[in-house]
Amino acid sequence: MTLSAVLQVLIFFGLVLLVTKPIGVFMAKVFEGESTFLHPALGWLERSTLRWLRVRSDDDQPWHRYALSLLGFSAVSMAVSYAILRLQGWLPLNPQHMGTAQMPAHLAFNTSASFTTNTNWQSYSPELTLSYLSNMVALAIHNWASAAAGIAVAIALVRGFARHSAKGIGSFWVDVVRATVYVLLPISFLGALVLVWQGVPQNFLPYQTVTTLEGAKQTFAMGPVASQEVIKMLGTNGGGFFNANSSHPFENPNNGVNLLQIVMIFAIPAGLTYTFGKMVGNVRQGWAVFAAMSVLFLAGALICVSQEQTGNPLFTRLGVQAGNMEGKEVRFGIPASALFATVTTDASCGAVNSMHDSFTPLGGLVPLFNIETGEVIFGGVGAGLYGMLMFAIIAVFIGGLMVGRTPEYLGKKIQKYEVQMAMLAILVLAASILLFTALAANADFAKSGAGAAMNTWPGSAYGGADNAYGATTGNLNNAGAHGFSEILYAYSSGTGNNGSAFAGITANTPFYNLTIGLAMLVGRFLMILPLLAIAGNLARKKQVPATAGTFPTDGGTFVVLLVGTVILVGALTFLPALALGPVVEHFQMTGLQTK
Repeated sequence: MTLSAVLQVLIFFGLVLLVTKPIGVFMAKVFEGESTFLHPALGWLERSTLRWLRVRSDDDQPWHRYALSLLGFSAVSMAVSYAILRLQGWLPLNPQHMGTAQMPAHLAFNTSASFTTNTNWQSYSPELTLSYLSNMVALAIHNWASAAAGIAVAIALVRGFARHSAKGIGSFWVDVVRATVYVLLPISFLGALVLVWQGVPQNFLPYQTVTTLEGAKQTFAMGPVASQEVIKMLGTNGGGFFNANSSHPFENPNNGVNLLQIVMIFAIPAGLTYTFGKMVGNVRQGWAVFAAMSVLFLAGALICVSQEQTGNPLFTRLGVQAGNMEGKEVRFGIPASALFATVTTDASCGAVNSMHDSFTPLGGLVPLFNIETGEVIFGGVGAGLYGMLMFAIIAVFIGGLMVGRTPEYLGKKIQKYEVQMAMLAILVLAASILLFTALAANADFAKSGAGAAMNTWPGSAYGGADNAYGATTGNLNNAGAHGFSEILYAYSSGTGNNGSAFAGITANTPFYNLTIGLAMLVGRFLMILPLLAIAGNLARKKQVPATAGTFPTDGGTFVVLLVGTVILVGALTFLPALALGPVVEHFQMTGLQTK
């Protein structure tokens, strides 16, 4: 691993560290209802929106009402997105005349579920499938809404720890409005201006056909790219305006923009750790969570970069002394590509500036395992914090078992109910990833029964039951261990609400669109609901004074325990599956096997 690669990782991490406290302090004030420097300019927007929603700024919902508000908001927005996608041929802002042929029912379901859950998995080429209206209204609005909902859930869980003898955990509607107005909107506005300055398009022109220097004709897709690119990264959404995503020069024109984009991915998740510390009254608690996330991030980034710079020993044997540049942009190179892959899968972003399918086996294992941790290594906006706090509950429970006393975290006793809910969330995620992977990798299932029936949906291009197998393992570009990794990555990405892919898999089939769509919904809502139940239960509890026997959760020992818990749970759950994919492929590569 070269010195310049290490410096790139450290410079990026230094920038994230630099913005963590200012953003964290600002968000703590916003969600505690205090005035900030933006309130004189944007306060009217918050107040008018809450009046339109008929919500008071001091409303306080119990956890079940908070959860119902989230589910209702998500269900309605998903239904609206589905309708717009199916009807785009009859709607305006469609200069390329995209219609229902480009968006059949199974793909519309997958896409609307994807953007509602902050996954942004794309089984299609955007510039060949979507109208400008579909991009902006059916999908890009979710980049705001799903991000704000994730932040709201994290804040609700923080209130559960911060409050005592309380019936409510805040108002979902107030939290979503404040997250949108004061956090996402101003940063996105400034970020979009920077991207336009750097050459990212922002227009509604039809696609432009130009004549190249060689005399050939080439068509360039246009559109409101800059405004969608910034919220795609800031909201850890990841869905690209173009099929090439952040490797496309219109989305990511240079190395400066590339660095800005990955800093935006981590900015809010990192800031939320400080917000957590401020709201519970002990900023050291927030820094402890930040430290655990940082250790996991740095380990993954350094492993991924070193593996990609080492390259394939088969090429070394042939006298080619170079790292693995397959699937990477020359203008970014190996370190920036591997760092981007690590960051985007640490967060539930899924944007890519290189093809993860072309990484070395262990280089590709890093993004895959990042997702399978539950996206807690900074994670998505909100999702990273509430996921890591879930592991913190498990960690203090384990610590309590070690010393033989009731575990406590932030002055709250962690009892059977909290542990049950946390384990439910972990088990649901694992079951979704592993069961869907098993179904898709099972040829007998794919050829008959439900697997075949899924491919008789209207709009299927796969010839019905006789070709159902082509919708699963037959749609892989690779056989063997790497082909299995492509399937495992798809369901890990869907369940983890990440959205990136081992792009060797062709997932635009009824079978994959339905099952990955269901995995996205499971991974989003069946994780959030147990955590909101934990928040409600904790808020009702009284705070317990710390004693000499209280395990400190703001120091290095707790950080080690928390990191160990994340790794141990992930390894015990997914190591058998990983052994069938990237691990065995690594040994095949180092054994100089070509098949």
